Amino acid sequence: MTAEDDGRPPGNRFDDIADAADRAFRLLPAAPQDTQPPAGTAPRRPAHRVTTDPDTVERDLIKLVLTLVELLRQLMERQALQRVEAGDLTDEQEERLGATLMILHSRMVELCEQYDLTMQDLNLDLGPLGTLLPPAE
Repeated sequence: MTAEDDGRPPGNRFDDIADAADRAFRLLPAAPQDTQPPAGTAPRRPAHRVTTDPDTVERDLIKLVLTLVELLRQLMERQALQRVEAGDLTDEQEERLGATLMILHSRMVELCEQYDLTMQDLNLDLGPLGTLLPPAE
């Protein structure tokens, strides 16, 4: 179906993309036998289903991108701390790295505020694996 077919003016690609994403990510509910735990084990939480809404697809995409950026930021921060502790960096490099990581963190907070998200919203629940990001210290 094209934009012309459903009465929308041609050229509104965002609506077309939102509709395509909604169709692509629409998941069927799990069958009851899929959520029943095997005999003798504790019941587990039902799997979270991806729900998409054409009205929120931009915010959801931003949330996913920011989640990935935050994961990479935290990994870079840990790597930097390991290098500092190992003495691999000069004092100037340590200062520059610290300032860069602080700026990146502050920019992440600004972007979250811009899209009405919190840093906790970026911590995806991976079901039995736990959360994507470690708890805030």
